[in-house]
Amino acid sequence: MTSPFSSRPELILASGSPRRRELLGSLGVTFRVLTSDIPEISAHTDPAAVARDLAEQKARAVAAMLDTPALILASDTLVALGDRILGKPQDASQNAEYLSLLSGQTHTVYSGVALIGPDGLQSDVEATRVTFRTLTEAEARHYAASGEGLDKAGGYGIQGLGMALVSRIEGDYSGVVGFPLALVIRLLRGAGVAVWGQG
Repeated sequence: MTSPFSSRPELILASGSPRRRELLGSLGVTFRVLTSDIPEISAHTDPAAVARDLAEQKARAVAAMLDTPALILASDTLVALGDRILGKPQDASQNAEYLSLLSGQTHTVYSGVALIGPDGLQSDVEATRVTFRTLTEAEARHYAASGEGLDKAGGYGIQGLGMALVSRIEGDYSGVVGFPLALVIRLLRGAGVAVWGQG
């Protein structure tokens, strides 16, 4: 398959997330990390469109910092309960409030991924449905007090203690972690990047 990019420039991960670095590294690709702090603001209101837009914004912001051609991979993840987007809680109190909202409910985790390079931008969104078991107020407070959810969309991290909050997942687990690997692999291979020894 012919790459849409004229060459195979350096791959850059536009994320400071240790989990995203770990997951991308597991694919056997060489990359470096470069981040740009941008306000996470989107003109869109649909959760899937917001996740995709923010991933694209992050990729473009890092691309603007470079003097040489590169492939920039960016991702953004958000949690939506119906049409309500739950971002990162500001403190433990708001974190407990988020968990109470999600308790016994099914919500959707949207992970947008964008790959931008010299010849264009490709992006898509992975949606995974997550159902929480019914939580007691004490459980919500206990998890919020752990601090694990403070820097995570929706106020929980599925890869840690937050796993105990979940009763069912429908879709890509890695999308809930914040880096949907099937989508990432598809975009990278489409750009001519050898993944898992391919190519």
